Amino acid sequence: MTREVVLDKRFAAIKPTSRVEGRRIRMLPDHAGGLHVHNSPVFGVILEGSVVYQIEGGDERVLLPGDVFYEPEEVRIARFDALEDGVTFLGYFLLEDGQRAELTVPS
Repeated sequence: MTREVVLDKRFAAIKPTSRVEGRRIRMLPDHAGGLHVHNSPVFGVILEGSVVYQIEGGDERVLLPGDVFYEPEEVRIARFDALEDGVTFLGYFLLEDGQRAELTVPS
């Protein structure tokens, strides 16, 4: 058996979290997720396919199966764009009591 840390994210402040919602999300080939913001932190892992991932102002990365990612709460995600083979990933949303996971598109 082996164990490898693939993500270790520290937070500036503790976010009250009463539940974690996990979603299996599929994006068609060449679908551009576009600029967006989440109302909660999102952690995820790529299951199949590939995606271009970029936090606004940061470097672009191509994520492949097994790669993990983190989208901070209320931070602009410039790209989460499926490549030619599409992408399937698991997204885990850290939510407070009564909070629903939401994605908004800034104008």
